[in-house]
Amino acid sequence: MIIQHHHADLPTPTGLMRTTVYRPHAHGQFPAIIFYSEIFQQTAPIARSAAILASHGFVVLVPEVFHELNPIGTVLAYDDEGKDKGNNDKWAKPLESHDSDTQALIDFVQTHDYCTGSVGAMGVCIGGHLAYRAALNPAIKAAFCLYPTDIHSDTLPAQKGNNSFERMADIQGEIHFIWGKQDPHVPQQGRDKIYQQAVSTGINYQWQEVNAQHAFMRDEGERYDAALAITMYQQAVALFNRVL
Repeated sequence: MIIQHHHADLPTPTGLMRTTVYRPHAHGQFPAIIFYSEIFQQTAPIARSAAILASHGFVVLVPEVFHELNPIGTVLAYDDEGKDKGNNDKWAKPLESHDSDTQALIDFVQTHDYCTGSVGAMGVCIGGHLAYRAALNPAIKAAFCLYPTDIHSDTLPAQKGNNSFERMADIQGEIHFIWGKQDPHVPQQGRDKIYQQAVSTGINYQWQEVNAQHAFMRDEGERYDAALAITMYQQAVALFNRVL
């Protein structure tokens, strides 16, 4: 489908959150996907991923995940300076603020006439964690989490008893985990820990481990695996078409 995009500045308890909305250039109502970026926010690869999803008939929302910590429109570079700034932002923002951001996005979806009100979540890297975290909200019917960081290590700030790993049992929708076997950010021990938690909680999940490095979806840089990326887009679209 031909798509269009525009910005929406959404009110949240921690300030305005710039969100880019990608959606079909057609009349009608469409299900929504919240697409959570890496620590670098909405880079060109993230924008292209959102456009790919939207062209399959979805309203795709890309929020600035660290809107409290940066001027509106901030995009960090894929270099050491950008990585350091993004990681510092990641460690500075509590998960509770991400939760309220997700609720603001859900509220947006449920009040616009081009949305059906049905919503899922998808993300890469820290965004994979945020898609997983979004699935704790009962309004999220499905989540597609690509190499989500910091779930196994409990390194993101949160109130006691509110870390993402321990709350896995609260997930009511369907969730897909995709991991790169050569990803040093989530090593085998960490993946095993998450897998055992998924089994013991009895959530509705699917699990894949592929021969790839971290950020294999990013179509810039030497770690990009185009063949795997195409497969993942197809699987994500199939999931959201079925569930949403």
